[in-house]
Amino acid sequence: TGLHAVDGGPARCWGCQGHADYESYHDNEWGYPVADDHRLFEKICLEGFQAGLSWLTILRKRENFRSAFADFDFRKVAEFGDDDVERLVLDAGIVRHRGKIVSTINNAKRALEMVKEEGSLGAYFWRHEPGPEDRPTKLDHATLGSLGKTETSTRISKDLKKRGWSFVGPTTVYAFMQAMGIVNDHLDGCHCREKVEKARATFKRPK
Repeated sequence: TGLHAVDGGPARCWGCQGHADYESYHDNEWGYPVADDHRLFEKICLEGFQAGLSWLTILRKRENFRSAFADFDFRKVAEFGDDDVERLVLDAGIVRHRGKIVSTINNAKRALEMVKEEGSLGAYFWRHEPGPEDRPTKLDHATLGSLGKTETSTRISKDLKKRGWSFVGPTTVYAFMQAMGIVNDHLDGCHCREKVEKARATFKRPK
């Protein structure tokens, strides 16, 4: 079923098995709808950093990432220069991948442009909210993220790249959509699925 339960506890999606911090993330964050631009920017950047790694690795470094990248305030990150890149490459608390670090700074600049053009990041991403028929070609709930893609995530990825964003491939975008509640991929039988559905039902989509 893709579910697990420990010592009579609630059934959860398989991906968070055995890790208390992962279970907390699954229960309290993953799939709940988000409109806040800082959180949206943070998540799409962290999904880019995750490429080739597990989300658990990124989750355990998240506070370090927040400290290193000015709490993902893209207005501040957009001002980072070469000295900041060198500082971050030496920061053992984050993933020291020069390309991903440079990408985050680039994407902060692109985020500023998007806010000017679209009103907010939330308005942009939520206008791409898909219908239930747009399902991924492949899902691996063991990672609490998609290893697949959909027509919608592919379309968003292409548009973001056209706008100059980087490290935003279709699978990265779909994992972002899952995490930010743009879709609800908690499995049937997971104790969070109904709560997320209720949250999505009352959520005010940004315009």
